Amino acid sequence: MTVISRNPPPPSVDPALLAAFDDVPTATISDCLDRMPVLAGLRAFHGRARLAGTAFTVRVRAGDNLAIHQALEEVRPGDVIVVDGGGDTSRALVGDIMKAIAESRGVAGFVVDGAVRDTESFADGAFPCYARAATPRGPFKTGPGALNGPVCVGGWTVNPGDVVIGDADGVVTFPPAVAPTLLEDVRAQAAREAEVLALIRAGQYDGRYARVAKG
Repeated sequence: MTVISRNPPPPSVDPALLAAFDDVPTATISDCLDRMPVLAGLRAFHGRARLAGTAFTVRVRAGDNLAIHQALEEVRPGDVIVVDGGGDTSRALVGDIMKAIAESRGVAGFVVDGAVRDTESFADGAFPCYARAATPRGPFKTGPGALNGPVCVGGWTVNPGDVVIGDADGVVTFPPAVAPTLLEDVRAQAAREAEVLALIRAGQYDGRYARVAKG
């Protein structure tokens, strides 16, 4: 019997909190969190749509997506399916069918530390998908796996319920509890950068950007 272990889903995150980060670059978020929370090595396979949601975490064995299918039965609208595939790229873990299922259930996007396929389907749509690579080879579907536990993706630990933000640069995550303070920090950072750009345009730049701790 295949075992898919699971924990209860985390509390939902206020949509207004997610909306507050709609226009915040991932680079600024990373800068304001000591440049740490980046899911390294993943790239976007979709167009320019931003990703914003809360982490529904999945851990799979290399090349096996049974647990992701189970996750698609349990996700809530606004969840981001974050998959710890161990960085294995020998087999695709998601493709256009799973994308269609996810979209129909209000999933905000995929973040996969592994491979995907049917990349034209992702490229032609607005459903966010970040992954390490692409391959036409399909997955096993025998398990085991785990849902809603801590996972490691791109060298960073993602916990169930973490806020997940993605843009053209990549993906960052952070706990909802830090969001109010983080929002203040990113706004202050944006103001500093706007000031530097204004000085550059005016021909008055004084080198201050090199001295800004988070710049």
